[in-house]
Amino acid sequence: MPQRRIHTSHAQRQAAYYRRRQDAIRRQLQEKGLPELPTIATIPGTARWRQAVANAIELLSMVASEMEAYFDDRSEQWQEGERGDSFRERIDALCEARDVVADLSLT
Repeated sequence: MPQRRIHTSHAQRQAAYYRRRQDAIRRQLQEKGLPELPTIATIPGTARWRQAVANAIELLSMVASEMEAYFDDRSEQWQEGERGDSFRERIDALCEARDVVADLSLT
């Protein structure tokens, strides 16, 4: 048994799909705490970009602090060993990346 048609034309079906897509994008931006996209495509989304950079800095800081706590919880032998040295290098690289992103923050 065929399904009942919701939209009378292909154009209406496409328009409904477009509205659902735009609503989904709007919800994603709200969930991430980002302002809506500018209505005119030629206006840069500087406020969105600033917030995205700030979120990136916050996430990198969180990861660095969790990694530091993990490193501190390991034994002294592990910290001074090859695995500890490798882990410390990753922490340092992460902190350096965070600092570079912070220097790029859009003012």
